[in-house]
Formats: sequence, structure tokens, C-alpha cells
Amino acid sequence: MIFTAKQIAGFLNGEVIGDPNVSVSSFSKIEEGKPGTLTFLGNPKYTPYIYDTDADIVLVNSDFLPDKPIRATLIKVPNAYAALASLMEMANQKQPQKSGIGEISFIAPSALMGENIYVGMFAFIGEQSRIGDGCKIYPQVYVGNNVQIGKNCILYPGVKIYHDCVIGDNCIIHAGAVIGADGFGFSKQEEIYHKIPQIGNVILEEDVEVGANTTIDRAVMGSTIIRRGVKLDNLIQIAHNCEVGENSVMAAQVGIAGSTKIGESCVLGGQVGIGGHITIGRKSQIGAQSGIISNTKEGSEVIGSPAFPVKSFFKSSVILPKLPDMYRRLNAMEKELAELKKKLSHND
Repeated sequence: MIFTAKQIAGFLNGEVIGDPNVSVSSFSKIEEGKPGTLTFLGNPKYTPYIYDTDADIVLVNSDFLPDKPIRATLIKVPNAYAALASLMEMANQKQPQKSGIGEISFIAPSALMGENIYVGMFAFIGEQSRIGDGCKIYPQVYVGNNVQIGKNCILYPGVKIYHDCVIGDNCIIHAGAVIGADGFGFSKQEEIYHKIPQIGNVILEEDVEVGANTTIDRAVMGSTIIRRGVKLDNLIQIAHNCEVGENSVMAAQVGIAGSTKIGESCVLGGQVGIGGHITIGRKSQIGAQSGIISNTKEGSEVIGSPAFPVKSFFKSSVILPKLPDMYRRLNAMEKELAELKKKLSHND
């Protein structure tokens, strides 16, 4: 579909700077802008591209002031990145929507299916399961027995939802994710590990997104809980009986051991490892590749392995390259001191 700058600004409550009648039909990155497309400037590092981009419309933050003339038409909005997301969501809704039940799929007779549902070929839906209105279940998805899935959820190809798990409204689960596999629970007796049955489940509350090949283990007893609005990247492991607070986000390859509690609005960088049975305070920010072995307080900003405060980490990082030279100088000073002591002892 084709939209003018004036129409887009009206939708976003933005201000047009330039030609209000210029039109676009697609999106592009600012450094690869093409005629007939809309792009955005959210990160100041990309500012040089705005002067040369061939995109016809650029979303910018309200406080943006150019240093020289810009060919493209600008639309000023409070948050360019958020505005872009709104436009892309609107464009996505205009795409043809999947619907209907694939002929080569299995839906148990006791399963309750809502309205306007799509079930792809080779999908499996088990006994006593409930699928809410507007859900899209892509090919080769497995939904076990007694699973509850809310309204308007999307399960992409190869997703596996084990028995008794609960998925809230408006959740998105990407390809290959596994929800509700057994937690890593064993008891050791005379050098032999015996499996502890994992009889709990996993609960995803509303508006949760789970990345591709991410795994969330079922609880030993009770529930592993992912609270409302949590966003998980690809290749994340969340162990049994964990709880992730509302609106927390995690980048790829995070690993969380059992019974750990993540507070609300936390941010975890890529490859963060968190030990078991600890609590991460709300609004904590944990840098990439950090190792967390003890509780963090509310609002903590930590990095490193084991992790410590960000300011201390960067101060230490400045010193680290100097350590070899410091070691040589210290070694030389120790030798000089030893020789001085030897001379003094002779004089006595």
C-alpha cells in the first residue's frame, strides 16, 4: 500500500518537515535507503546517513536538528523507533492472514478450539487442550494434553508445548522453542543419578514473546512463571521453578539456573549466566557475559564474571592492560629491596 507523509504523520501525530505529499510503499534501513521507502533515525551513530539516504521519508526524534540540508522529508515524533514499530505493525496487519485447518493435522476430539484459528499441516493438538480465538498454529507444532492457549497467540513451526502448560493472550513463540520440558532434576545415590519427576508446569502470562530454540523447563512442583510482557531472545535456557518478572528482557544465550527469581523490568545482555536459588532485584541491568552468583539489589548495574558494579568494572578494565608492566616493575622492586636488606645486614 502507498501512504503519503501527511497520512503517516497523521497516524503518528507527527510533524512533517518537507514535502507532505511525498509517498512511500515500503521500508528500508537508513544506510541502504531506496526511493519510495520510509526509514528512521533512532541511534545518533547513524546521523551521517540521513544527509545522503535515498529514502523519501525519515522518522526522526522531535529534538533532531540537522547540520546541513536534507533531501528527504522528515516526520518528527517523540520516539522514532517506537513510531517505526507502530507503522510496521500496521503494515503487517494488512498482509493476508492465515486461516483454516490443515488437512494433515491432528486435533484431539476433546480439544476445544476457538474461532478464526489457523492450524497448519502436521500440527498436533492433544486431549483436553484449549486454543483461544484468533490463534495461529503453524505446521509441525506440538501441543500436548491439557494445554491452555489464550487468544491471538502465534506458534511458529516446530514449537513444542508440553502437557499442562498455560500460555496467555497475545503470546508469540518462535520456531523450535520448547515450553515445559523436564527440569534438570536428579538425586545422587551411591554415584548413580536418579531422576526426580517434574510434575509442575510452565505459565506464560499475556504479551510474552519467546525466541527461536529457547527452552523453558517445567517446575518440579508448582510452576515456572514468565510474567506479563517479558521478551526472550533466541537460544535462552530458563530452568525449573524460575520466575521472570513483568517486562523484563533477555538477549540471546542467557542461562538461568533453577529456582531463581528475576525482578520486573530487568535487562540481561547476551550470554549472561545466573546461578540457582538467587534473586535479581527489579530494574537490574546485567552486562553481556556476566556471571551472577549472588543476589542483586534493585536497580543494580553490573558486569563481569563474577559480576560487580559497572563503574568499578570499567576502572578495572583500564588497569588490566597495565598489569604485565606493573608486575615486572614490582618484581624488580622486590629484588632491589632484597639486595638492600642484604647490604644492610652486612653493615650490621
